[in-house]
Amino acid sequence: MPHIQINDTSIYYEDSAPDDKHKPVMVFAHGLLWSTRMYDKQVAHFQDQYRCIAFDFRGQGQSQITKSGYDMDTLTEDAIALLKALNINKCHFVGLSMGGFIAQRIAIKYPEMLLSLILLETSADPEDPKTAPKYRKLTTAIRWLGMKRVSKKVMPIMFGSSFLEDKSRKAEGKEWLAHMQANHKFGVTKATMGVIERKGVYEQLGDITTPTLIIVGDEDAATPYPKSERMHFAIAGSKLAVIKRAGHTATVEEPEQINTVISHFLQCCV
Repeated sequence: MPHIQINDTSIYYEDSAPDDKHKPVMVFAHGLLWSTRMYDKQVAHFQDQYRCIAFDFRGQGQSQITKSGYDMDTLTEDAIALLKALNINKCHFVGLSMGGFIAQRIAIKYPEMLLSLILLETSADPEDPKTAPKYRKLTTAIRWLGMKRVSKKVMPIMFGSSFLEDKSRKAEGKEWLAHMQANHKFGVTKATMGVIERKGVYEQLGDITTPTLIIVGDEDAATPYPKSERMHFAIAGSKLAVIKRAGHTATVEEPEQINTVISHFLQCCV
């Protein structure tokens, strides 16, 4: 799959139907420490009806590690530049966690480019002052020790207990641990600091008129239910869905529930 040069950065992306000009477009923006891989089961489910595009943010996955540009506004401009480079005028934009921070900013600043907004496991607020110091320490540990040494401590932040304690999914858990460990320490520390230092957009959510679906796992420790409910009340007409037995990476933990909820939303509300 190709890389594309935008904003002085080489961005990796996957396009399920690059030559199809008729299918509606779904764009998938991943969460911190992950890549396009976290949406594999969503792309497999939706690609018959939609042109599915997933991409890696700078510093993560297979995209270029740059010296700067990890703030949420620059990452938003990266996403918009990618859409424009691919001649996409409108799309359904799916963002999980960090990808959701970007999705909200697109809905606020570039609403004309969205058919719908789908926010998973995310928040409109700045990083919680109670958790920020812990994440800063984690970032320092990654910088000095590497991702592999700290990855097992991060897994309970990323996944719920139902997934982690399910013996039948032990091999799957190891696979995702390996994905996390594959992160380059310099890219991921820069990306993590961008997340920690982000500004909130809650006060602007009332400006969003795009049809919006908000999804949260009932075991999400990183962005628990009240953060999703807060966005739901602020975005007029938005829908809120809770995924059972899922933590902060519900697209992996409970893909069938996620696909069903998104499908219903697209059929009924858009």
